[in-house]
Amino acid sequence: MFRKLLNSFVLPVAIGLSTTIALPSFATIVEFDTSLGKFKINLYDETTPGTVENFLSYVNDGLYDNTIVHRTVDNFVVQGGGFSNNGTLTPESIEVKPTIINEPTYSNVTATISMAKTRGNINSATSQWFINLKDNASSLDPIDVYGGGAYAVFGEVVEGDMAIIEAIAATPRCNLGGAFNEIPMPNYVCTDGGAGAENFVTIISVTISDSTVNSASSLTPVMNTSYQEPVVTPPTQSKKSSSGGSSYWFMLTLLGVFSLYRKRLYS
Repeated sequence: MFRKLLNSFVLPVAIGLSTTIALPSFATIVEFDTSLGKFKINLYDETTPGTVENFLSYVNDGLYDNTIVHRTVDNFVVQGGGFSNNGTLTPESIEVKPTIINEPTYSNVTATISMAKTRGNINSATSQWFINLKDNASSLDPIDVYGGGAYAVFGEVVEGDMAIIEAIAATPRCNLGGAFNEIPMPNYVCTDGGAGAENFVTIISVTISDSTVNSASSLTPVMNTSYQEPVVTPPTQSKKSSSGGSSYWFMLTLLGVFSLYRKRLYS
């Protein structure tokens, strides 16, 4: 009787729910729509999950929409994800979420996307990202002399789309000071007094392009072989303190012997 009820009622309901409730899926490809064209990024969501989750939280909240590429360096990187396009020469910082734990699993080779962070603080990445224009493994993979470095790669530009990144990198730059000393500014003369929204490389939107196919399984990212976890050496007892401790026990023993001698002497 119970089995008949299960087959006639419970199972159809369960099947109906399974067709209406979205099951967990892989959001591994995102599309950047910029003022210079579109490009896609394939994310390493299975192997750098914390970094990808953080990046997608900015995507899903629309915080990367109407932002700018605020820094390009020849034969090095294209950087964005930090400032919005307000149509003036002083772009505004976007809303920033808490810092994340660094995941320096993969190498900063050409066409990979990585998280920017504060020099000297390995776990300081928030919203800003950069795309490697060349193989930067030697400079960005190991921990640097400031205790930072080991920049976390979390995806790669889809094959064929680097042409857009290179076009952004080729855009003339201006030095506006501060964080904008290498800012690409199309159709603008750096000595001009004003600028409009059209004078920035704008990221119009960043959206999840493919959330149903596990495209990460076909990728073969290069491992970061230069990074090593910092070794924390426990403090050692100094010779002075060690000597002091030995002297203490020696004196205590000597007093004990002397007390015993006196007791025998006067008994």
